[in-house]
Amino acid sequence: MSPVFPMLTVLSMFYYMCLRRRARTATRGEMNSRRAIESNTRALPINVEIVQYAKEVLDFSSHYGSENSMSYTMWNLAGIPNVYPSSGDFTQTAVFRTYGTWWDHCPSARLPFKRMPPTFCSQDYVELAFEEPVYPTAVHILETYHPGAVVRILACSANPYSQNPPAEVRWEILWSEAPTKVNGPQARQFTPCIKQINFPTNLIRLEVNSSLLDYYTELDAVVLHGVKERPMLSLKTSMIDMNDIDEDEDDEKYGCGMDTLNKQFSVVTLREWPTNGYFDKLPYELIQLILSHLTVPDLCRLAQTCKLLYQHCCDPLQYIHLSLQPYWARINDTSLEYLQSRCTLIQWLNLSWTGNRGAISVSGFSRFLKVCGSELVRLELSCGHFLNETCLEVITELCPNLQELNLSSCDKIPPQAFNHIAKVGSLKRLILYRTKVEQTALLSILNFCSELQHLSLGSCVMIEDYDLIASMMGAKCKKLRSLDLWRCKNITESGIAELASGCQLLEELDLGWCPTLQSSTGCFTNLARKLPNLQKLFLTANRSVCDADIEELAANCTHLRQLDILGTRMVSPASLRKLLESCKDLSLLDVSFCSQIDNRVVLELNANFPNVLIKKSFTQ
Repeated sequence: MSPVFPMLTVLSMFYYMCLRRRARTATRGEMNSRRAIESNTRALPINVEIVQYAKEVLDFSSHYGSENSMSYTMWNLAGIPNVYPSSGDFTQTAVFRTYGTWWDHCPSARLPFKRMPPTFCSQDYVELAFEEPVYPTAVHILETYHPGAVVRILACSANPYSQNPPAEVRWEILWSEAPTKVNGPQARQFTPCIKQINFPTNLIRLEVNSSLLDYYTELDAVVLHGVKERPMLSLKTSMIDMNDIDEDEDDEKYGCGMDTLNKQFSVVTLREWPTNGYFDKLPYELIQLILSHLTVPDLCRLAQTCKLLYQHCCDPLQYIHLSLQPYWARINDTSLEYLQSRCTLIQWLNLSWTGNRGAISVSGFSRFLKVCGSELVRLELSCGHFLNETCLEVITELCPNLQELNLSSCDKIPPQAFNHIAKVGSLKRLILYRTKVEQTALLSILNFCSELQHLSLGSCVMIEDYDLIASMMGAKCKKLRSLDLWRCKNITESGIAELASGCQLLEELDLGWCPTLQSSTGCFTNLARKLPNLQKLFLTANRSVCDADIEELAANCTHLRQLDILGTRMVSPASLRKLLESCKDLSLLDVSFCSQIDNRVVLELNANFPNVLIKKSFTQ
């Protein structure tokens, strides 16, 4: 046979695989359409591009603003731009709760989970609904202050305005990139090159990482460009990408469908190898140590190779600490069921962001905890909108050793459900930021959970009397080290006095945007004198903070590391110099909108105290 024929066979197989690859991204109607195949010789109908701003903000993980106003809230992302193309700090924009890395250096900072995939770096998110489902051609993000936080853009197959929920919710990554440092805080229109997807969408999710930012990022609007009909793939392909041949690689990189992960969890067929290579000669503990560096999907893949590694990959000791947050789009009841046998010894579990839109049911969550909850010490459930009263009851009954519970932004839990938390007397950390916890339930929690060391009540708007809450903390929570009262509207000097007298171990206190506190009552000087261990103190937007308060901090709180006095009109450069000279560990000082502290003063202080990050926001 001529040597030409084998070459032709190879080429034909190559083109067959390429065409098969292209066919996978086409709809059945397109594949069966003779007109589509013949479209290379005739003009295609014009597919008009639709341009639309977000109609509604559906969900988000945090925001700087209040639950009862529009200033600095995620709700500002709905509609046309309010600020762009202007640059600066404007209340009409969307702002997340934090920025930089200082958040991770507070007494309240939590230890990170290990074996996190390097491609997942998201810290916050916001989900936006648009009027018309389209095949996206572009996404424009209008950033008006300190841009560069957006790290991922995703599209969802579910239509939030449809009366019939889909059988399966699919998420596709349109664009993803590691955090980058953007030079300068000026406004910009961010338009990354996005991936084409094979379903129309009107639900877009932005994920952000603000760790490299010098100040809060501010977003003004999001513009979705798209077409109603799926774009036809051109048959005039100039070059075939060799990566297109590898179907699995593309699915793993971009696919957020649940089937992929579940298939990895549920592998039961193992390849038969004559030997296990050199792994037979290694000690069991050494193999366990090696495998501890793999991510969860990698463990599932490795389990398919041989019986020895299957045994190691399914060993419950590999799942002592488990974070499923990076795989939030793929986790459902089936995933939890497959993981049950491996998680019988689990102590740390992160299910933050998972289970929404029906992916995890109450019964599926309950079954998992029934098998895996007895050893749990730490449970992260931030933004878990599947949670209800039954779930909290199950947690308190099946997790007797629980010490840390994060319910941040679980705003669908009914108020009465929080009463169950009082049954967990071993709690040391409780995060209730942006929840509907009410006063009666919180008083019960404080009364029975006397071991609490870290408590977050930021933006809990349903608490009627924070003075009563502070009094209970002072009486019952003597071990409290950090307390977040961000935007509590009614605490007064009376509550602060009770708190400072009873919780003298406090190292971190956030009283930002608490308008009922007035310096003239002596509440801040009382804090400084009673709490010498303070390392972080936020008095954000309290216009009454004055030189006397700063001088008391300088005299009594010499371990202070972070201080926010944004917005005060009564602090002079002289008192700040005393503070900086006294507090040698000070690393963050926010003096934005402090009328006596102009840019010249900031430059002078930065020159004399180079180890302190002095923040000064601006508006143009």
